[in-house]
Amino acid sequence: MSSVAGTMADLGYAAGWAAVRHAPESVARGLFDRFGDLAGRRKGGPAQLRRNLARVVGTTPEEVPDDLVAAAVRSYARYWCEAFRLPVQDLAATAATVTVPGPDQVVLDAAISAGKGVILALPHTGNWDMAGVWLVQNRGHFATVAERLEPESLFRRFVEYRESLGFEIFPLSGGEEPPFARLAERLRAGGVICLLGERDLARHGVPVTFFGERTRMPAGSAKLAIETGAALLPVHHWFTDAPNSMISVGAPIDVSGGVGPATQALADVFEKNIAAHPQDWHMLQPLWEADWSSERRARIESDSPAEESDR
Repeated sequence: MSSVAGTMADLGYAAGWAAVRHAPESVARGLFDRFGDLAGRRKGGPAQLRRNLARVVGTTPEEVPDDLVAAAVRSYARYWCEAFRLPVQDLAATAATVTVPGPDQVVLDAAISAGKGVILALPHTGNWDMAGVWLVQNRGHFATVAERLEPESLFRRFVEYRESLGFEIFPLSGGEEPPFARLAERLRAGGVICLLGERDLARHGVPVTFFGERTRMPAGSAKLAIETGAALLPVHHWFTDAPNSMISVGAPIDVSGGVGPATQALADVFEKNIAAHPQDWHMLQPLWEADWSSERRARIESDSPAEESDR
C-alpha cells in the first residue's frame, strides 16, 4: 500500500469511528443494512465472496442465491457498524446481548479450570470482537494476535481499539519478538488466548481439505496446544436478530496425532459451523489454492521445504 493510500485508509477508519459511534443505533444499523442490500443484489457483491460462498453451498458462483450474497454483505456491514460503535458502548450490557448455550459454557469452564491454558480458535464469522467482549466480561482477559497493517497509524488505531475492549494484543510481525513465545507463556500460566484460524496470514500454513478443496490454514493453534498442553477449542460466533448474537464452543480438538491432523480436525469443525451460518462468514479474500495468484503460489511453494521441517 502506498503512503498516500495508507493515509487515506487511516483517515477513512478514523472518520468511521468518529461518525458511526455517535449516530443513533437505529440510524447506523439502517445505513449499513441498506448498503448490504444494494451491494448484494442483481448478481452483485464482491466477486471473491461469491466464489467462496459457492464452495460452502455447493454450486457455481453464478448460481449463488442473490439473497445469500446480500445477507453476507449485510452481515459484513453489521460487523463494521458494531466495531465502530463498540468503544463507546456499555461493554457489560453489550456482552449480555451474546448468548452462549449452557453446555458450551460447561466445556469452556472445564478447560479453564484444568489450569493448562485454553486456545479458542475461530473463523472470520459474525463479530469476533463481540465474542471477545463476551469473554472478557464473563471469563476475564485473554491474549490474541493482530495482523500488521499499513500505515503504522492504522495498525495502532486497531490495537488501541481492541485494547480498549480488554484484549491483550501481540503483533503478528514487527514486534520485539514473535508472538508464539508470548502466547505460549500465557498458556503455561493457565491463561486464555484467541486466534482466528482459517486464513493463513503468515503464508506458512498447513495443507487441509476444506469444503472439498485444498487450502492452507494456520498451524499456530495446533502447535501451541501440542507444545504447552493447552486445550484447543473450536469456537463460532454468528448473528441473530440485531443486536443479538450467539457463540458455540466445541469439544477439545485431539492434537495427539500432530499439527497436520489437528489442523484438519479444526478445519472440519469450521466447515460444519460455516455451512450452518454461511451468511455470517466474512471471507472476501482468496482462500483456496485454485484462487491463489501466481505470485502467492510461487511464494508458498518457495517456503515449502522450510515449512515441512517445522512440522
